[in-house]
Amino acid sequence: MSNVRNADELMARLDAIADTIPEIQRDKAEAAARKAAAYNAAFWDTMHTGMPHNALKEGSDGSGGYLVPDTYHDRMVKALAKKNVLRQISHVIPTSHRMHIPVAGDVDCADWIPENTVMKFMDAEFGEVILDAYKLGTTIRASDEMLEDNGIDLEKYILDMFSERIGDAEEKAFIRGDGNGKPMGLIHQAELGVMSELDGNITMDDMVNLEYALSSEYRDNAVWLMSEDAYNRLRRIPHYLGHGVWRNDLKEGDPVRLFGYPIYICHAMDDVAPGNIPVMFGDFSNYWIGDRGKRTIKRLVERYADRGQVAFITTERVDAKLTLPKAVKMLKISGTPVAEE
Repeated sequence: MSNVRNADELMARLDAIADTIPEIQRDKAEAAARKAAAYNAAFWDTMHTGMPHNALKEGSDGSGGYLVPDTYHDRMVKALAKKNVLRQISHVIPTSHRMHIPVAGDVDCADWIPENTVMKFMDAEFGEVILDAYKLGTTIRASDEMLEDNGIDLEKYILDMFSERIGDAEEKAFIRGDGNGKPMGLIHQAELGVMSELDGNITMDDMVNLEYALSSEYRDNAVWLMSEDAYNRLRRIPHYLGHGVWRNDLKEGDPVRLFGYPIYICHAMDDVAPGNIPVMFGDFSNYWIGDRGKRTIKRLVERYADRGQVAFITTERVDAKLTLPKAVKMLKISGTPVAEE
């Protein structure tokens, strides 16, 4: 047994040495590229025709679906980031299992120690935030004629529909999800910073109060996250205490700034109304989004065959958690909410 183990260790070392040789590295890279290209071609041929290829075996999810090719997966992630603003400002990581993120509680930083006295030990209390995975999916239908038309870009069609639907569902859950079969939303995790000074409305005083409700250690990387309604109301106030408060960066695509901090419009945020939360301010790098594995696509024929259609079920597994609640503060609108009839 010892000899077998030594032989395995020797082979592992030889493989490690071989991997440092440029020619071997190049050959492995070329082989990987050929394999990826073959998988990509087989994947989209199967999506068009419904005829599976042997090249897809290792990408099967066991239920008739297949992991999307790597390059296409990268395009899906980028498309989601354009649709879901939280993916632009948060910490997005790939996960392969349930992740336990250790979080230290607050402690006194230091204390003065009189001479010849015993030092008091101030231990931090450690907790954890669990990043799990919830399944989110959508069904995208295409007609038989569309699939038979070589001029139709099926890849783009699925990508556009996926990012529009999944991105919208993600953003809503990341803001207001109840944690039941979906991620827990930010409004249930961030700390309340201020209540608006006026019932049912928002002012620049509220924004200043919210800015300084956030600890200075989080302001360097802080951004505003607000609804379109909040932005529309605030944009009508050009000056505060005699000074201009808005700045449009010259670089195309850069966000508008308020008091020097970038603004991101989020369609899932509340309108300005009593009891609502239309604005958040903070360092959203403490909001972790975990993408579990790769997205999958399953081709479904039978269910819509009588309509001359084929369905593509696209799914992902994702979770999101605010690891440090005090890093993001919320503005809540004062007043009594109007009861729905």
